[in-house]
Amino acid sequence: MGRIKGLKCRECGRLYPLEPIHVCEYCFGPLEVDYDYDEIKRIISREKIERGPLSLWRYKDLLPVERGEDSSPGIGFTPLLRAYNLGRELGLKELYLKNDSVNPTFSFKDRVVAVAIAKAKELGFDTLACASTGNLASAVAAAGAKAGMKTYVFLPDDVEAGKIVNAAIYGPNLVMVHGTYDELNRLCSEIADRYHWAFVNVNVRPYYAEGSKSLAFEVVEQLGWRAPDHVVVPVGSGSLLTKIGKGLNEMVKVGLIEEANTRISGAQPTGCAPVANAFAAKTLNIRPVKKPDTVAKSLAIGNPADGYYALKTVGGTGGGFEAVTDDEVVEGIKLLAKTEGIFTEAAGGVTVGVLKKLVEEGKITPDECVVAYITGNGLKTQEAVTERVKTPFFVEPHLTSFEDSVIFNRTATPISS
Repeated sequence: MGRIKGLKCRECGRLYPLEPIHVCEYCFGPLEVDYDYDEIKRIISREKIERGPLSLWRYKDLLPVERGEDSSPGIGFTPLLRAYNLGRELGLKELYLKNDSVNPTFSFKDRVVAVAIAKAKELGFDTLACASTGNLASAVAAAGAKAGMKTYVFLPDDVEAGKIVNAAIYGPNLVMVHGTYDELNRLCSEIADRYHWAFVNVNVRPYYAEGSKSLAFEVVEQLGWRAPDHVVVPVGSGSLLTKIGKGLNEMVKVGLIEEANTRISGAQPTGCAPVANAFAAKTLNIRPVKKPDTVAKSLAIGNPADGYYALKTVGGTGGGFEAVTDDEVVEGIKLLAKTEGIFTEAAGGVTVGVLKKLVEEGKITPDECVVAYITGNGLKTQEAVTERVKTPFFVEPHLTSFEDSVIFNRTATPISS
């Protein structure tokens, strides 16, 4: 049978073959990849991983792909940065930033798409597609172009301009939908039923979602083969958070680390916080947000597919959920930029804002080893901060104008001639 057994329903446990299906036909529960961890433990080792490519494919033994992956450097194995300045600002002694904004299309979505497209090729698809709030469209468009596949990406018509350009430049069939992400996602599900297309987050979703585990694998390796005490993860659909939890558990199951007692906390914007609201209400029943209203559009998923599992993951680890306002999101973006020189998109502002709130509430303590996940680049969402940055000085091209406009307004001493 090998290291990959097949697909398994997360609710009733029924088994399915490795096909482009994502929902159990008996209970309608979501399917996920089922592995033989004893077999993986037999073939995997720290040394084997360390000899692997400088990409997420160094962890191929724990990913649902047999062949067809693009092992060229660039996707994954992104920096884990010690955030000394931000740590001092927040009162944390050991704070790290997992900076996934340096992937090829500037977000963590390149990881999940790398796994999805490899599996799509294994399954015989020639067309790649996705429903997206922005970042996924760019990743699918780029991967489809490189692989020579026909590509369709679907976006809400109010998505940030930078994300539209970042997807359009690769030449996909770009479809803007008048409606919310949840509405366009339903449309994509209908299209996936009719056409033989690999929708990465619909019919190929069980494989696609596994790519997020690499964010857990890399952190463990980059920390010297130890799990952090606490991680903070932005939440849209909830898949990223749940797969980071799964990845940490897998590290233990296959013997790469002895334990992973990591508390996992989720971060959402108040304008679309169905999972955080459920956590605050101490319930697993999530009330969808019909019309998300937040500057963090990449997290504006009103009916999160993995919200229930995100709640169970957070609860099972002793973590928490918090939400931050748009003002706090912008302040989070600015705080990260001025302390660590990293310009993150609005989702990263949510992460930093929630990190700050968790520290202030005593839910993260000063001595913990903490990792905050920065999932995208700020150049994609400049609209979020355009009105909140310092205005430039305008001067004529001569010294007097410069001194009158700039030096006169600041404390400065000219160099003696």
